[in-house]
Amino acid sequence: MDNRTGAAGNIGAEIAARSPPDGYTVFQASMTHATNASLYSNLTYDLVRDFAAVTRIASSPSIVVVHPSLPVKSLADLVKLARAKPGALDYASTGAGTATFLAAEMFKGMAGVNLQHVPYRGGGEAITAAMTGEVQVYFAPLATALPLVQQGRLRPLAVTTPMRLSALADYPTVAELGYPGYEAGNWYGMLVPARTPKDAIATLRNGAVAALNIPAVSKRMTDLGYVSVGDQPGEFAGFIKSEIEKLGRIIRDLGVKAN
Repeated sequence: MDNRTGAAGNIGAEIAARSPPDGYTVFQASMTHATNASLYSNLTYDLVRDFAAVTRIASSPSIVVVHPSLPVKSLADLVKLARAKPGALDYASTGAGTATFLAAEMFKGMAGVNLQHVPYRGGGEAITAAMTGEVQVYFAPLATALPLVQQGRLRPLAVTTPMRLSALADYPTVAELGYPGYEAGNWYGMLVPARTPKDAIATLRNGAVAALNIPAVSKRMTDLGYVSVGDQPGEFAGFIKSEIEKLGRIIRDLGVKAN
């Protein structure tokens, strides 16, 4: 394991892209890297051209939560309040261009509401701000928010997945509440340098799927709020392209740039 942090994951991505395509270097990509394709104008790697897809390991859904003191019981209540008091409600994020930011901005655009963006340096600060009422709304990663929801410290309104989640089966999706096509959250997957032999890619993918199917691993993933995927290389490659296009449109519409 070689953790290369910094520059929103771009340092690690560049090193992986330049590594020998021998099947022994595996890069963990996430939605952040698909976003970076539009956020940064001077990237030294191309997520599609310089990598070959192996499999998407998991998705990390988000959940729309509010502080319990906010007088809303549903997503419709939140929209009604936001329209009655434009700009009066704040939402937390882990920074412009991140999954939490894009989830909120996509909803703002579809619902036609004005929520004020309050960025934080990390997920810990953002969830604390929502929990204490410093901000009223957070499109929070499920893994982070679920324990606080279960304790009654945050009120859940909807999940951001296309279908309901087993951990929160009683809570509807944003899409089914009148915003068809809405889907947000992070994802994580395995890439290798371009030109890695196909048999090496197949071996890596089969090993990853076998691990995801181990009952203890599957349970742990579910307990942490992740949804296991394990798709085929071609499917994951197509997914990455679609994510770059979708997120790119949102970022361009918002006029967000990292450099």
